[in-house]
Amino acid sequence: MKKLVLSAFVVALALTTIGCGSKKSNTIKLGSVGPLSGAVAVYGMEAKDGVELAVAEINAAGGINGQMIELVAEDDEGDPAKTVNAFKKLTVQDGIKFVIGSLTSGCTKAITDQSQAAKVLQIAPAATAENITIDENGRTIPYVFRACFIDPFQGTVGAKFAVENLKAKKAAILYDVGNDYSVGLTDNFEETFVKAGGAVVKESYSTGEKDFNAQITKIKNAKPDVVYLPDYYGTVALIAKQLRAQGVNVPFIGGDGWDGLTENAGTEVLNGFYSNHYAVDSSDEAVQKYVAAFKNRYNREPTSFAALAYDSVYMLKDAILKAGTTDVAKVRDAFEATEGDYVTGHLTFDAKHNPVKSAVMLELVEGSDGKLKTVYKATVNP
Repeated sequence: MKKLVLSAFVVALALTTIGCGSKKSNTIKLGSVGPLSGAVAVYGMEAKDGVELAVAEINAAGGINGQMIELVAEDDEGDPAKTVNAFKKLTVQDGIKFVIGSLTSGCTKAITDQSQAAKVLQIAPAATAENITIDENGRTIPYVFRACFIDPFQGTVGAKFAVENLKAKKAAILYDVGNDYSVGLTDNFEETFVKAGGAVVKESYSTGEKDFNAQITKIKNAKPDVVYLPDYYGTVALIAKQLRAQGVNVPFIGGDGWDGLTENAGTEVLNGFYSNHYAVDSSDEAVQKYVAAFKNRYNREPTSFAALAYDSVYMLKDAILKAGTTDVAKVRDAFEATEGDYVTGHLTFDAKHNPVKSAVMLELVEGSDGKLKTVYKATVNP
C-alpha cells in the first residue's frame, strides 16, 4: 500500500511539473545597462527613464500578447569592465535574453561579443561608433542592433551645417584622442568639411584633462569661423568656458554628446549647435505625445537619450508581436525587418543593423526664464 501511495504521489508530482512547464510565463524579462552614476550619469538616467516610461505604457495597455514586461536595470558607471559584469549578471543570473544598453560606444562594444555568443538580443540606444554592430572583420553581428545613427553620418551632418548654414570656410576642431566617439566625429567632420572646400586646424587633448588653454591659444590664432567640439557635455562645458574667456566668440558645433548641456552649462554655450536624434519642440504628433507623457511622469523635458531608449523598447515590442513569440531567434529576425514610425523618426535597418533615418540640428538658446533650452534648426536626411 505504501508503495502504491508513493507511486501515485510521484506520478502526480510529475504531471504537475509538466503542466507548470508548459505554461507561458506571464512576464517578459528585459534588462537595461547604463551609467546611472559616474561622469556621464545624465545619459544613463535619461535612458533608464525612457525605458521605464515605455515599459509602464506597454504594461498599462495589457503588455505584449498578455505578458507584462519585467525590467531589471544595472549601473555600469560608464566603465566597460563594469558593463561586462552587469551584462553577465543580467544574462547568467537573471536569465535575460533581451538587453538595452549600454549608452556610450566603449561600454556598448564591450558586450557585443558576449551578446552574440549567448544569443542575447542587444539594442544599443545611443552608441554611435561605427564598429558597434560589426566585428573586427567588418561583418554584421547578428544579435546586435542600435537605435541611433552612426558617427560618420553625424560628423557629416555637423560639417554640412557649418558650410551651408553658417557659411564657414575655416573650422577648428578640439577633440579627445583617447575617446573613440570624439575621434570618429572628428574624422568625419574634417573629411566632409575639406571636401566642401573648407580648411581645418586640429588640436587634441587626453581624456580627463581640465586645462585647455594652450590648445585654445593656437585655435584663437588660427581665426576659425567655427569650432567643432566632439565630446560629452561635461568636457564641452569646460572647454566652452575657456574658449569664451580667451575671446573665441565664433559658433560652436558638436554631436549628440552635448545632450545634458542645458542642465550643466551656462551662457558660454550660446551660439552653439549640435546634431541630435530628435527635436523636443517638433510639431510631429508622436513626438508631442511622448514629450507630454515624459513631462507628466518626470516633470522635465526628455533628451534624445530618453527618446532613443523609449524607441528601443517599442521596437522590441513590435518585433515580438511580429514574431508571435518571445523566442529570441525569431524575435531577432523580426527586429531586423523593422520598419515604422517612432519618436526619433521613421526607421528601417541597413545591412549592418544601423538605422536609416534623419538627423536634426539643434541650437542652444536662453529661454524667457533665463534657463538654457534647445530649438530646432534643420533636418538632414540620410
